[in-house]
Amino acid sequence: MTVVKYPLDRLDKRLISIFAKDARMPMAEAAERAGVARPTAAARVKSLVERGSLRFAALVDASSAGDLTLALVGLKLDKYQLEESVKKIATLDEVSWAAVVTGRYDIIAQVVTEGGMPGLYDFLNTSLLEVGGIASSEMFVVMKATGKWTALPPGLLREWSGEESGAVDGA
Repeated sequence: MTVVKYPLDRLDKRLISIFAKDARMPMAEAAERAGVARPTAAARVKSLVERGSLRFAALVDASSAGDLTLALVGLKLDKYQLEESVKKIATLDEVSWAAVVTGRYDIIAQVVTEGGMPGLYDFLNTSLLEVGGIASSEMFVVMKATGKWTALPPGLLREWSGEESGAVDGA
């Protein structure tokens, strides 16, 4: 798979930094802070989103949000199929992101579960087992993090949105 990298110019970087501080900022205000007209800022943000350089998302602090447990998992593969393995791992319900890395692991993944250790155990014993091709894993449970905001993985997003049961709490 070829990844196309797009160069970011000064305006791209400025807009990204503005929205990184406050993703809910109105486009007109962001444009004013960037020193450009609103249509210019809107077109540039649209381009950044379309080419995959920018995404707007709600992030949570796992340390203070409910019963979430955050862990980093280092994985060694028994077959060197990096591209296929990282894609499979990244699509698991408990995984926020996965990356091919250098060092003693082939892949590192961020896992977010509810329910403490049982959730992490289920990830290792069930979800990861289904991927196959993994020689070994090492899990690093995040006990406390400062300034660590994370995207919820697909499984929790579905569960929290009520998509799995069709019901929404408080409605």
